[in-house]
Amino acid sequence: MSAMLETSELPAVFDGVKLAAVAAVLYVIVRCLNLKSPTAPPELIYQDSALARFLLKSCPLLTKEYIPPLIWGKKRSGHIQTALYGKMGRVRSPHPYGLRKYLTMPDGATATFDLFEPQSEHCTGEDVTMVICPGIANHSEKQYIRTFVDYAQKNGYRCAVLNHLGALPNIELTSPRMFTYGCTWEFSAMVNYIKKTYPQTQLVVVGFSLGGNIVCKYLGESQANQERVLCCVSVCQGYSALRAQETFMQWDQCRRFYNFLMADNMKKIILSHRQVLFGDNNMKKPQSLSDADLSKLYTATSLMQIDDNVMRKFHGYSSLKEYYEEESCLHYLHRIYVPLLLVNAADDPLVHESLLSIPRALSEKRENVMHVLPLHGGHLGFFEGSVLFPEPLTWMDKLVVQYANAICQWEKTKSHCSDTEQAVSGQE
Repeated sequence: MSAMLETSELPAVFDGVKLAAVAAVLYVIVRCLNLKSPTAPPELIYQDSALARFLLKSCPLLTKEYIPPLIWGKKRSGHIQTALYGKMGRVRSPHPYGLRKYLTMPDGATATFDLFEPQSEHCTGEDVTMVICPGIANHSEKQYIRTFVDYAQKNGYRCAVLNHLGALPNIELTSPRMFTYGCTWEFSAMVNYIKKTYPQTQLVVVGFSLGGNIVCKYLGESQANQERVLCCVSVCQGYSALRAQETFMQWDQCRRFYNFLMADNMKKIILSHRQVLFGDNNMKKPQSLSDADLSKLYTATSLMQIDDNVMRKFHGYSSLKEYYEEESCLHYLHRIYVPLLLVNAADDPLVHESLLSIPRALSEKRENVMHVLPLHGGHLGFFEGSVLFPEPLTWMDKLVVQYANAICQWEKTKSHCSDTEQAVSGQE
């Protein structure tokens, strides 16, 4: 009898084991994919002002929950969002048509940018051009740039997208110099071309990642650079290369691994131009560049090694510290007086949380600055979607255009009020 009872209890025991196994798997999934992580509106740091109140009223995305895809969008540290952006850029990326422009720089370099005309009238009826600076080693043909440009065009913006010097695979260098972390020469040349060609247009300045550093530094370098600029938006930049390089050698959040991947990509780009940069018959190359530097480049495993042996020498910096210090926008941010939107993700694995004290401190002091910090998004990811599949447009794409639209409306309202006051004054 007891044997029969024990045998009859076996299925129940097995069912209990299966249930425990399923529970364990579900627990691991929930923990690893961070499914219980809450969704919330982005954290906003700003000074109470008429402009800030107008933006909060006119930009719903600033106060609305950002909801990434449930299964993978809330993964701890934003690795999946970052990896998905890095691997495929965007989903079902469009192919906007643009004209490539070539500009000869004073040192013989040839800057290029792509120009895209608006596909509809702007909501204010004004002529507005977005001047866009992509991330490190990026250009107008990258999918995340194409997706954003297509969306901006449909909202009535002309777009000019800088192609970083040396980044396009089919464009040869015409001088022994590539883009660097904070060189604003090519971006400045593009902006000046737009201002001259379209004398009635107003500008919205946009920078992604490294491009955010360049555009902020450009605006802060001279008050004249801010003429006809309505606003500036910087997305996922790190603000200080000197502080960032200390965190990039850490293993936490896999930053050292990302550093290696980006260094490998940079190495391939530099080596694709090695004849122009290192060729013996090139009399214009920096005297500090040598065959020894080329040998060190082959063995480099970090961005810092590449920057120290090659990149800083394009502009004659005597040390890596000097290069990072001088090329960072940190010392220029306080000189920007136009509305400035600084966007980061709290789970960006490339931008250490310690770097976020820079935009926070600035936005706490300056009425023209707002820092937007969603919980999720990774590095330039910000995907949206229901459960598994992301949408073609990202939260980032929509936010930049929505903010730009609001600033354009703000400026038009101010102009209208000013004209009314002048008319009343004239009647008196």
